[in-house]
Amino acid sequence: MATNRTFTMIKPDAVEKGHIGNILAMITNGGFKIVSLKLTQLTVDDAKAFYAVHATRPFYGELVEFMSRGPIVAAILEKENAVEDFRVLIGATNPAEAAEGTIRKAYATSIGENAVHGSDSDENAAIESAFHFAGREQF
Repeated sequence: MATNRTFTMIKPDAVEKGHIGNILAMITNGGFKIVSLKLTQLTVDDAKAFYAVHATRPFYGELVEFMSRGPIVAAILEKENAVEDFRVLIGATNPAEAAEGTIRKAYATSIGENAVHGSDSDENAAIESAFHFAGREQF
């Protein structure tokens, strides 16, 4: 069953380059309501836990290092058909393949440093949201 919420992170590369405001504007202009938002930083252990599903993949170590190198912005977004619509808004993982007008086309520099994370399913959106936000932080 589809829900109306998804989870996103503005990744360290986009935070370092000062793109937080522009990315949040793209999100709200895309019809999403921000229901939870915080600037935080993943520890190495946090990044390992969050990306545990990729632990056997060759890029796992680089991903953990990248995601723990600096602050991120975590957010829960609300909109009808949130997961699918947000995946469209962020664009392809490879920014060279991302459609014009997408977040990754505008702000990602590579497959590895691709500016934003977006949940890939309703189930993962709930899990990822709970990982970053306590119940009292979700509105």
